[in-house]
Amino acid sequence: MQLSTARQMAPVIISLTITAVCLFGAAGRQDWPKAWVLLGLSLATGLAFTAGRDPELAAERRSVQRGKSWDKVLVGITVLLGPMALWITAGLDERFHWTNGVSAIAFPAGLAAAVLAAALMAWAMRCNRFFSSVVRIQKDRGHTVEEGGPYRWIRHPGYAGAAVFLLATPLILGSYWALAPAAATTAFTVIRTTLEDRTLHQELDGYADYARRVRYRLLPALW
Repeated sequence: MQLSTARQMAPVIISLTITAVCLFGAAGRQDWPKAWVLLGLSLATGLAFTAGRDPELAAERRSVQRGKSWDKVLVGITVLLGPMALWITAGLDERFHWTNGVSAIAFPAGLAAAVLAAALMAWAMRCNRFFSSVVRIQKDRGHTVEEGGPYRWIRHPGYAGAAVFLLATPLILGSYWALAPAAATTAFTVIRTTLEDRTLHQELDGYADYARRVRYRLLPALW
């Protein structure tokens, strides 16, 4: 494995390790098929995000310290603490059987939603060469407004995909209790979307005109 490939895969491996530790540690066992399905989906998503990605964009996404100060807090909540709370809650639910009578459609519905959400995030990343991990105007990279792909319909398809993936995860894991941290993390994602949209309006040339053409941030016809 080349060094550049290894560097791109490192965040995927670390993320999968954290996910597995939270899920199986809280559940107290590893023979949990639904957790393995989630890990497989997360691996496929991570590979879709990294395989063949522009090295310049990969370097930008590693520079989390360059983002807005307020965004560093939100990144910690939406990318790490919130999902960890979700995985641990689901694992404890699996161990102590808090959730009873999960609908038979919950797992396939959650899996389908998560796959579509992951595809939307991957599409947004492939279209947008400025798809950073943090909120910042990349003047050093000639930052411009992206209007192609899913950006033709919503202004923040990456956040939309992340929110749907979060809400679908408890359904995949069969834990209604895990919907609480999933919903809370999604609320912080909405806050982050609002603040990023405001930043782009104020600091990125052409974004205000784009926002007048594409009215919705996350959900077409709603918001």
